[in-house]
Amino acid sequence: MIQRIQTIFLLLAAGALGSLFALPFATTPEVEAEGIFTDSVFDLYDNNGLLLLVGLGILSALLSLISFKNRIRQVRLGYFGMVVSMLIPIVAFLYFTSQINKMDELQHTADALGIIAPFVALILFLAANHYIKKDEKLVRSMDRLR
Repeated sequence: MIQRIQTIFLLLAAGALGSLFALPFATTPEVEAEGIFTDSVFDLYDNNGLLLLVGLGILSALLSLISFKNRIRQVRLGYFGMVVSMLIPIVAFLYFTSQINKMDELQHTADALGIIAPFVALILFLAANHYIKKDEKLVRSMDRLR
């Protein structure tokens, strides 16, 4: 049902991934002439692959949220959201290091809160899947009693 605890976890996972539209992955105090730090932040808008992954993660959370009648699909979408949540920091790191290698030398970069959001979403997807499986187990045990 839509008023279950997994609904809250899925909404929070979508919110955590949605927060990446506002939170940068890394910042630098100085604006660079070229590269990813031309605006002094490395965020979601610097790479189209990251935009696509975040969009897929949000979409999987929302689709899982509305497919509450089919718990198997919910669990699969939750697993897909977990994979996407793991891929976001990996792709961000790979893109960041490839761009840093192209630049001469970058002095001071600081990690920002955007790098934490995919891990929070991963934990929330994991918790939602736990409760979805728990509901499915309860429904199957009730069917056995009939």
